[in-house]
Amino acid sequence: MSFSDSETSHGGASEYKPFKQISRDRLLYEMLRSAKSVDSKAWKVLIMDKVTVKVMSHSCKMADITDQEVSLVEDLFRRRQPLPSMDAVYFIQPSKENVVMFLSDMSGREPLYKKAYVFFSSPIPKELVNHIKSDTSVLPRIGALREMNLEYFPIDSQAFITDQESALEELYGSIENTRRFNTSLNNMATRLATVFASLKELPNVWYRSARDSDESTPTSARELVPTKLANAVWDMVSKYKSSIPNFPQNETCDLLIVDRSIDQIAPVIHEWTYDAMCHDLLNMNGNKYMHEVPSKTGGQPEQKEVLLEDHDSVWLELRHTHIADASERLHDKFTNFVSKNKAAQIQQSGRDGSEISTRDLQKMVQALPQYTEQVEKISLHVEIAGKINTIIRENELRELGQLEQDLVFGDAGAKEVINFLRLKQHTSPEYKLRLLMIYASVYPEKFEGDKASKLMQLARLSHDDMKVISNMQLLARSSNKKTPAGSFSLKFSNQKTNQAARKDRAEEEEETWQLFRFYPLLEELIENLNKGELPKSDYSCKNDPSPTVAEGSVRSRQRTQSAAPTAAPHSMRSRRTANWARPRSSDDGYSSDSTLKNVTADFKKMGKRIFVFIIGGATRSELRVCHKLTTKLRREIILGSSCIDDPPQYLTKLKLLCEPQVAMNGLGIF
Repeated sequence: MSFSDSETSHGGASEYKPFKQISRDRLLYEMLRSAKSVDSKAWKVLIMDKVTVKVMSHSCKMADITDQEVSLVEDLFRRRQPLPSMDAVYFIQPSKENVVMFLSDMSGREPLYKKAYVFFSSPIPKELVNHIKSDTSVLPRIGALREMNLEYFPIDSQAFITDQESALEELYGSIENTRRFNTSLNNMATRLATVFASLKELPNVWYRSARDSDESTPTSARELVPTKLANAVWDMVSKYKSSIPNFPQNETCDLLIVDRSIDQIAPVIHEWTYDAMCHDLLNMNGNKYMHEVPSKTGGQPEQKEVLLEDHDSVWLELRHTHIADASERLHDKFTNFVSKNKAAQIQQSGRDGSEISTRDLQKMVQALPQYTEQVEKISLHVEIAGKINTIIRENELRELGQLEQDLVFGDAGAKEVINFLRLKQHTSPEYKLRLLMIYASVYPEKFEGDKASKLMQLARLSHDDMKVISNMQLLARSSNKKTPAGSFSLKFSNQKTNQAARKDRAEEEEETWQLFRFYPLLEELIENLNKGELPKSDYSCKNDPSPTVAEGSVRSRQRTQSAAPTAAPHSMRSRRTANWARPRSSDDGYSSDSTLKNVTADFKKMGKRIFVFIIGGATRSELRVCHKLTTKLRREIILGSSCIDDPPQYLTKLKLLCEPQVAMNGLGIF
């Protein structure tokens, strides 16, 4: 086994690269470009399994792969045409069935390919290595046999998932299924560990520890999930010190492992950014959005699929801004674009009835390709923002959103919730359920005894809907205080005494838009981790940093803070949107499609990376916070999770968290 000697880590690298770029570069250059023999044709075949093909598609485009002289991409388990004159690159998981299939391809007198370059996505067991070595006909045909250690799925420039949509149910649902529990946790640990192998980072592994148990309140298995994941990740990462060349021997970054219990409000509250609204209110499939475009033949409008991702410069600029700000900026962007683009000006003058000269037509033709592309981008987002604003208006979401945030910050209570449910009976069941989930998080005592049933009747929700609220307790941490039998108890934080789920930080922020004061509790956790102030009663570290390391990180932070440039004066518009959310582009839409070109210089000045992993699903607001704090703390914050959940998905998953032994009286759990 061998591993690339490329410099990718922040600690020892000569060049600091953003997280997603490292993942892409390793697949393209360290794997595909290196798979080359002198006597073979230039073009080669890439063979992947169902997991690695998703890893590849999350990091690279098909054009990127073709540029590395790959002429054909194949599925390992599909019947393939023999190409004995071509080399093959196998990017596969180290499973027994995959190894058997690879050996069947390359053994015998007539192998499918001339040479095989085999790259495993995670560490391969010794018994499988021995199995490969035992086939003497295959060994001479192997050009490389290496562990890539790259089995995670980048979904953002600063985020990745382990692609485990059912992790919440597998780890927090019916935990009697030990085999399913262990398989899910092991897959999660393996994929999370490969992040650090890929970036050559050795983390301080912080995790949310289980509360001390006693005879009356034993520690639940669910509370131990972050501890077990931290143990597994640390065991795997520790082995990299000896198995991966040039892997750091001392800690180079911080990893914080938490689960969904840290904040059960963030997944259900209405988040008012453009990104969150798109995924919450529109019928999107992942990042895919379908919209109608005029038919080229003059017939019925056609359905066109677009991806709202990093390659869209308008999306990058607007995604973390308030929906009202996004709408205003789209209007300004289109106006500025028309004023600066020749084709748009000429087309506008033609509409006004004035004649278009031959010279004007020539200018229009020259500007047309860029004009068409930019108009399509801007008009797409104008359409999306218009749909969102229509839904907000028709569903009276501003009033609901105000009540949600007032509940979170202690400015509303039972009276306001009951009045809303009485007067707004037409509100959709999903929105009423989400409101009650926030209410239960802040006022758990309001769901004791038969109070829950009365709320259910008032909201006109079914027992099936209300089961979601009762299942919130399966994620909540146990308390050392006894609760009465038949009561519904949710202990989310120590701030419940003043009936507010978190303190209002509006004065600390630059945003002035209405309904923009909500923040996920992950923001406070990251800031506390950065300052070395995580509460010891709730958080532990597998490899407790030594004082010298801690002092070094403090000095590093002080240097980066003192070196940070002073912000230039900005207009009223820019005050509405925080510095971290402002794009590096002009208002006319002529911005680069690649953020990596712009941010590399900034990342060179960053301190040590912070990785945060949320078991059970992360939210759009938590992703927004990681981008925000990267600028504020001058440390690249990378968010990881088993998946990214939007509110409708989260409600569905929470509904599945039920156990046979759970009995409900109203919503009381015995």
